[in-house]
Amino acid sequence: MKNYHKKLCILALQCFSAAAFAEQIQINSLAYDKQQGRLSFAVTASPKHRVFVMENPSRLVIDIKDASLTGALRQPPSTHPLFAKLRLAAQNAAGLRLVMDLKKPVSPEKFTLTSNNSDEHRLVVGLTSKTVLTDPIKGASLQTAKKANTTKPPELKAVANKGRDIIIAIDAGHGGNDPGAHGPRGTEEKIVTFAIAQKLAALVNAQPGMRAVMVRKDDYYVGLRDRMQIARAAKADLFISIHADAFNDTSVRGASVFTLSTKGASSEAIRWLEKSENAAELVGGVNLSDKEDMLASVLLDLSQSATLSASQQVADSVLKHFDGISQLHRDSVQKAGFIVLKSPDIPSILVETAFISNPLEEQNLLSTRYQTQMAKAIFKGVYHYFKESAPVDSRMAAL
Repeated sequence: MKNYHKKLCILALQCFSAAAFAEQIQINSLAYDKQQGRLSFAVTASPKHRVFVMENPSRLVIDIKDASLTGALRQPPSTHPLFAKLRLAAQNAAGLRLVMDLKKPVSPEKFTLTSNNSDEHRLVVGLTSKTVLTDPIKGASLQTAKKANTTKPPELKAVANKGRDIIIAIDAGHGGNDPGAHGPRGTEEKIVTFAIAQKLAALVNAQPGMRAVMVRKDDYYVGLRDRMQIARAAKADLFISIHADAFNDTSVRGASVFTLSTKGASSEAIRWLEKSENAAELVGGVNLSDKEDMLASVLLDLSQSATLSASQQVADSVLKHFDGISQLHRDSVQKAGFIVLKSPDIPSILVETAFISNPLEEQNLLSTRYQTQMAKAIFKGVYHYFKESAPVDSRMAAL
């Protein structure tokens, strides 16, 4: 059945890819202008887009709506005075986010950021250095770009209120009549996971442009698939499940981060396509109920691929921030078929915060200090990911 489903997806992609993406704009190539600090994208039609600069580190961000790449875009030459490296930060049904790492800080006082897509076959984005002249009498510097000086910048408050919050669904593992694993001293997994989840939620809610949704708000049991549905009902941008591992060898220790395995994703895709109640649900913003079976399969496969890619990026970021806080059980992101990770349209990770079966780590899990450190590490990893890949309609992107 799994091999059949895979072949079905390939056949459907061949049959329907042209129809499914007929309205998408294709980005074919990219050219660099050394003198002007300018990027010129060859496109099939004039795209809706936005550009902005971010600091620490300095980078140019380009969001292009309803667009896809026909192939890899070439990197800037190593001798370019401004551009360092081009990366694809996000690719989903809404379009592309391209990030250009810059070799030096770009301040509004020294550079003008422009974009132009008046030619329907080119999108031109440029960082132009402003010429600064000195008044020979007063010694004052004069900006030649007078027009830019007459435009009052938007108030920070107005920018901060633009867009929606990024929603983080936080799932404290187990609960109620399901205590989870037990430590040597009798500590229950459900208690420590809830404590860490609460601390993580507080950090998320304190961050402008982000909001936490607790999957369980107290000591009660929530079914595994119900946890996925709670996240979907909240329109979550990310799902984080908090757990504490256990093993019969009490010397085993360390934290780890999991994402969904390819096998788990395939089985879930089959389940979605076979269950009639799933047909009317939105997957990646696309309603499957009015799609033919093969096209629905392709759309689901594409949604899952984008979700798995985002999940991997978040998990990598979280794992990096565990350095100095917890020993790692595995130094790379692990793959598993955990049910709570199977949402086809919500990036999902599962964090094993420590081995509760290890006496030392059980003591750590009971410590408020360790719980706080673990929550901060997870939050920093999540924040770093969304700082690079914030949804285009979010407050974080506006900020």
